Amino acid sequence: MIRCARPNAAAPTASCEFREGASAPFFLAHDLLKKRLMKALTYQGARDVRVETVPDPGIQAPTDIVLKVTSTAICGSDLHLYRGKMPGLESGDILGHEFMGEVAEVGSAVKNLKVGQRVVVPFTISCGDCFFCQKELFAACETTNPGRGAIINKKDIRSGAGLFGYTHLYGGFPGGQAEYVRVPHGNVGPLAIPDVMPDEKVLFLSDILPTGFQAAVNAGVGKGSSVAVFGAGPVGLMSVACARFLGAEKIFLVDHHQYRLDFAKETYGVETINFDQVDDAAAEIIGQTDRRGVDGSIDAVGFEAKGSTIETTLAALKLEGGSGASLRQCIAATRRGGTVSIPGVYGGFLHAFLIGDAFDKGLEFRMGQTHAQKHMPLLLEAIGNGLLKPEVIVTHTLPLSDAARGYEIFDEKKEDCRKIILKPGLDR
Repeated sequence: MIRCARPNAAAPTASCEFREGASAPFFLAHDLLKKRLMKALTYQGARDVRVETVPDPGIQAPTDIVLKVTSTAICGSDLHLYRGKMPGLESGDILGHEFMGEVAEVGSAVKNLKVGQRVVVPFTISCGDCFFCQKELFAACETTNPGRGAIINKKDIRSGAGLFGYTHLYGGFPGGQAEYVRVPHGNVGPLAIPDVMPDEKVLFLSDILPTGFQAAVNAGVGKGSSVAVFGAGPVGLMSVACARFLGAEKIFLVDHHQYRLDFAKETYGVETINFDQVDDAAAEIIGQTDRRGVDGSIDAVGFEAKGSTIETTLAALKLEGGSGASLRQCIAATRRGGTVSIPGVYGGFLHAFLIGDAFDKGLEFRMGQTHAQKHMPLLLEAIGNGLLKPEVIVTHTLPLSDAARGYEIFDEKKEDCRKIILKPGLDR
């Protein structure tokens, strides 16, 4: 027996039940299912994204759920896709990996969730059972990504976890900047949210909050420590918030958008450095730390850091994997025996990686995708207790239909934009 009972705003409400051999009801139900459509943001080319009408998802495996999206966000790493900087993206792909909503359908093997429950979904798709998931290295899950992954010198190593809305290198899974999204492994990823907590408080558990937390932990941040964060975008701001949460005494934040620095100084009490006004941010940090440097640095920028003309040219010619400017500053600003944490996205290779400096200083490097499922329960508790308030970085809330304008605002740093939430419900 097959049941279909999920209404859709773009199609007549359908509720039907039929059995094999009942041909007329079968074709009636089949026709109704074919008409189930939704709105979603699709990639069409560099700086060309459009909200289009597409088929909405259904259950494909017993452990799937289908989520009715109530809130989704534009992430800084979405801008790499928007700018056409990532391979493996195809026209028509649905973007978005920060989302939450209400469970609309559940597969027969989903035990932890029920229809109507509010959940936030981590951006990594993890099985919960493989070698790496058992070690809580969820971003390394070796069963969920049918794509190649981004490793150049791959050999026969299995790909890491699949990601929502993030190219066919990571599985080509449709993203959550849509009215509905299929979520594989519903028993592992989605985290149930109390009804008393509004979306804005918990949405960022999907990515940037656990990413900022893992970045701070990887940087060795603890009570009384010092840390420098390079990049005041959403991940940089969450790294700062989590560094405070973990007890950092002195925090430097480096960026060149003054409005972001001003917000961080007022909100988190950090020391700010505008690298358009200071010749060498790392030298400034060293000068304020008794000529030693900070205990740890966080590179929250990644390969699109503002670099030299040579780096820009090499990257345009595909002879360089991007700019290493932010990473070089991290190496320079960190004390001997300290740690460089890298949540910013990198790919390929960098010609100016100062391995000799890192060796001489005895630096430790910790980096990679976030094991979000590991950190989400702790961070949810911190939000509930008022110790973390991730919603304060939000500057724009737009309907899903306005997503293309949202990308433009975020990309061009218009209207003092820090973070944008898209709400499909505002279109209804």
